[in-house]
Amino acid sequence: MTDENTDENTEEKAPIRVVVADDHPMWRDAVARDLADAGFDVVATADDGRAAVNRTRATEPDVLVLDLNLPGLTGPEVCAALAAARIRTRILILSASGDQQDVLEAVKAGALGYLVKSAGRDEFIAAVRATAAGEPVFTPGLAGLVLGEFRRVGSERDARKSSRRPVPELTERETEILKYVATGMGYKEIASALFLSHRTVQNHVQNIFGKLHLNNRVELVRFAFDRGIDPVEPA
Repeated sequence: MTDENTDENTEEKAPIRVVVADDHPMWRDAVARDLADAGFDVVATADDGRAAVNRTRATEPDVLVLDLNLPGLTGPEVCAALAAARIRTRILILSASGDQQDVLEAVKAGALGYLVKSAGRDEFIAAVRATAAGEPVFTPGLAGLVLGEFRRVGSERDARKSSRRPVPELTERETEILKYVATGMGYKEIASALFLSHRTVQNHVQNIFGKLHLNNRVELVRFAFDRGIDPVEPA
């Protein structure tokens, strides 16, 4: 019993491993320094899209902090390349652009979150921690945009379907949690709504990823809409 608790505590204290990709040296170095000062393990940096893909594949960090406009490969192209290689690193876009099209393109390519560079240091550090935990993070105002787009796409697909297909791979509890994930709610909010622990919700979501062969929460939301699964209406 003691050994198990010791192992669990050691695992929880392990630093979050991060790769930082940005083509502006001063900004890239500042971001890497802020992360290191906050206790993260910055395992690599990259100054272009191809280097971002190669170093992420080589180190498989918990989080890739990725600029949107990189030479060689753009941010969305980096996301797509890593998804194709089935790299499970979670991606946080950190960009000067807050353009709606840029946001949607990045998220559709596989980014878990999107933060503009005007965000404060504390907000950025919190966003990287949340991304590592699998929580989608967006600059205020952008989360609604992303969820609204998925709802629109889901409605269009529903209109072309005469029936809704069940998800036999999932248990009743996993299907229930999938419906909450489709609202864009974080793990803590879902745990509170269902009177479960945060860890229990995380475990269920990881099981869902494995059963459905998905890589991140964005793909999970897409899957829910593809299958015509109605999200739980937020209170």
